[in-house]
Amino acid sequence: MQTPSFDQLLEATCHFGHLKRKWNPSMAPYIFMERNGIHIIALYKTQAKLEVAATALKEIAKSGKKVLFVATKKQAKQVVADRANSVGMPFVIERWPGGMLTNFATIRKAVKKMAAIDKMAKDGTLDNMSKREKLQISRQRAKLEKNLGSIADLNRLPSAVFVIDVMKEHIAVAEANRLGIPVFGIVDTNSDPSNVDFVIPANDDASKSIDIILATVCEAINEGIQERKVEKVDNKDEEVEATEEKPRRARIRRKAEPKAEEATEAPAAE
Repeated sequence: MQTPSFDQLLEATCHFGHLKRKWNPSMAPYIFMERNGIHIIALYKTQAKLEVAATALKEIAKSGKKVLFVATKKQAKQVVADRANSVGMPFVIERWPGGMLTNFATIRKAVKKMAAIDKMAKDGTLDNMSKREKLQISRQRAKLEKNLGSIADLNRLPSAVFVIDVMKEHIAVAEANRLGIPVFGIVDTNSDPSNVDFVIPANDDASKSIDIILATVCEAINEGIQERKVEKVDNKDEEVEATEEKPRRARIRRKAEPKAEEATEAPAAE
């Protein structure tokens, strides 16, 4: 994992904050200066915070757990979808379904409904329905796919939530806070960082800024996944060696037993 350089972050416009009149005072530690009424983010702090967040996400991925990416703003949707897909992580880029974390069982039922419709299509049940019924079910399936298709493989609550624009996704942040799920987030100068466990101060409106940060984060996640695979292979090899070692030890013991008996009988012969 390689953290972007200062110049790379600068080129991706990560330093641009919001207008001074829109700022949140809690972001003061991350603001370098004001220029033409716009706050400039301290990129050396962005670098440091990004490295800490990426390291933590790598450990989560290494343990085999899921990270849920959330970004419903237009300029972040496709970037998040592409990056999350590249590492096999779930994501939400349409409307955040209220209660998705706090009422996870209900969301899972909706996902199962989608699977049930797919099963009906395969076994021919849909073919026996009227055109109107088929149309209604198809529309229902399309709606479920749009809102929940990207989390179909999320069978349990995620171990972390990564949010683009914590101000816009405040409901997702609140649900994660309530359940004690760590929140990672790109936080701009107009947002409150107090509810975010791993703050990455940066421009959350430019797709370039979002992409360079997600690229680093997803690279770290991928490293964690690969390390987990290597460890699994090593553990299997150790198990195989252990099972092969047991019969070998048994053979050695059997060969040694007659010698031991001869040694005990020798004094009696004298």
